[in-house]
Amino acid sequence: MLQRMFAVGSSMVLGVTLTFGADIWTSSSSLSSSTSLTAAQVIEKNVAARGGLAAWKSVEALSMSGKLEAGGNDQPDRRALVKISGQVIPERRPSTQVQLPFRMELKRGYKSRIEIDFRGQTAIQVYDGSNGWKLRPFLNRHQVEQFTAEELKAAANQAELDGPLVDYAAKGTRAELEGTEQIEGKTAYRLKLTLKNGETQRLWIDSESFLETKIEGTPRRLDGKYHAVEVYYRDYKIVNGLQISYLTETKVDGVKQTEKITIEKVAVNPKLDDTRFAKLR
Repeated sequence: MLQRMFAVGSSMVLGVTLTFGADIWTSSSSLSSSTSLTAAQVIEKNVAARGGLAAWKSVEALSMSGKLEAGGNDQPDRRALVKISGQVIPERRPSTQVQLPFRMELKRGYKSRIEIDFRGQTAIQVYDGSNGWKLRPFLNRHQVEQFTAEELKAAANQAELDGPLVDYAAKGTRAELEGTEQIEGKTAYRLKLTLKNGETQRLWIDSESFLETKIEGTPRRLDGKYHAVEVYYRDYKIVNGLQISYLTETKVDGVKQTEKITIEKVAVNPKLDDTRFAKLR
């Protein structure tokens, strides 16, 4: 799972979404088409709820830190034996997931830098808006590697730091309101976004708070077939007048274990030199 952390990292802020995959959505039977709002009105209310268009357009950079759940646990095997139903068996390791410290920096122009600490080593990924590089010592790869063609495409498709809905029309995105449906017991508007490159993504807006509650992630290939991915946004907090989700949970269809990312600190408009996003040395 650790190999996927970089990809997951780009979904940590509502301003930065997961990369877009093929449109494999199957319409939900619970979808209701009854709504008095248009797609443009839902988006307008969303942008206002998140802090307003002017406030987000004034953001040139963001930085944040927190913890990523990496699956399993980092404790050694237990050698103690326990008796269960008359049988003596090795005691199971606890199910608590490993939480890895991370730091992420974002700057307009689609620039990003992600650092993840793991067993005394730091993995790094940077993207300068056109090219990307990575260093993955946890895989015993101590030389800087360039992004693969697939990784470059994914990075190029990511949203700007203010998200897919802020100034969406100017970004060449078309939005359709497909109706409403229940997301975790609450009514949400379902939007279909079509990017200027023709790719699509769906996003759900809570009907009361008008904040994002869920977004469609890139399908993951497991066991030779693709599985749908959903990312849920929770625990919103106000930072410099901007609403930011401090907890995201990723669910993969057919996979019991979810992936959680917890943000602990956020800074708006920190001074980030472009060298932070240059090729690693």
